[in-house]
Amino acid sequence: MPKICSISTYKMAHTLTQQHAQQLTKDLFHKQMPRLERLLQVFDNGGIETRQLCVPAEWHRIPHTFAERNQLYVELATQYSVEVIQQCLTNTDFLASPIDPIDIDAIIFVSTTGLATPSIDAHVMNILPFSDRVKRTPLWGLGCAGGAAGISRAFDFCQAYPTAKVLVVCVELCSLTFQTEDVRKSNIVGASLFADGAAAVLICGDRANVELQGAVPHILHSASKLLPNSENVMGWDIQNSGLHVIFQKSIPAIIDSWLHPFITAFLEEQYLTARDISYFIAHPGGKKVLEAYEKALTLTVEHTAIARTILQQYGNMSSPTVLYVLEQFMLQNRTSDAFGLLVALGPGFCGEAVLVKWGA
Repeated sequence: MPKICSISTYKMAHTLTQQHAQQLTKDLFHKQMPRLERLLQVFDNGGIETRQLCVPAEWHRIPHTFAERNQLYVELATQYSVEVIQQCLTNTDFLASPIDPIDIDAIIFVSTTGLATPSIDAHVMNILPFSDRVKRTPLWGLGCAGGAAGISRAFDFCQAYPTAKVLVVCVELCSLTFQTEDVRKSNIVGASLFADGAAAVLICGDRANVELQGAVPHILHSASKLLPNSENVMGWDIQNSGLHVIFQKSIPAIIDSWLHPFITAFLEEQYLTARDISYFIAHPGGKKVLEAYEKALTLTVEHTAIARTILQQYGNMSSPTVLYVLEQFMLQNRTSDAFGLLVALGPGFCGEAVLVKWGA
């Protein structure tokens, strides 16, 4: 079975408290939105205390063009990718010996908060000593589901190439997409939730040459599911001024009705039920999303405790967020032979699920 051998996450330079974010939003929109005070309550009810940003909060008080913001995205996404890759390949918490970039067979780069052609992974390959024969797969547009999808596609690759070592790199700079002139409710909700993050995961095939420190998650199977005709549930409305968030209030209700059949069927295919899952590694899209997970899958608050803590400390960083949750599970020396389920939901409306089992 392919296995998740190492992981790293990035600590941004700037931290924003939820109270500061609420006040900044109030300052920016109070003249344009007469009923803003009522909307600002979403900052109090989201389960977030602090968030990390790639720019100071005050950066948003000055107008920036789409071109300026996207250029900054390319520069910072490249920088953060390099740093999390280096950390991942030398992480002594998981690896008994470091992995050289030249030994990486494939890179899956995941992001939805900026545009770059060539993609960011190409920029990274000109900085770190990767082979020029590395297979590159940039994934764009999966939003919050991207971290789980990246792991799923790396699993597929390692199934086909059992000696392979694959890097999944997720970078999202949500703060650079924030629109200071967009007076829709979705924009305010997005402002209350989204943050910046970066993470890298090393996934290796059965016959890959890698030395590990202890038990790690082995990937048993993965599944993807799309809700038909749900394009307007979440995503981007791309305008001249940039990426404007689409965020429907129906998301928790959709999770409640749609997630249970998806996950139940996936587990049944592996001759399992939800009762067999010890570790629920969830993308914490928001407090209501976590509550919807609990209701749909009959989970306890203990199952979602780590995801809730990541949401509280980091906010919703889109695709890397589930990897911040996974990192905490991996650091806590999980019991061998216990099952875990990694789940993330994103635009489409879509879901990605990855079944893992801890082992030596």
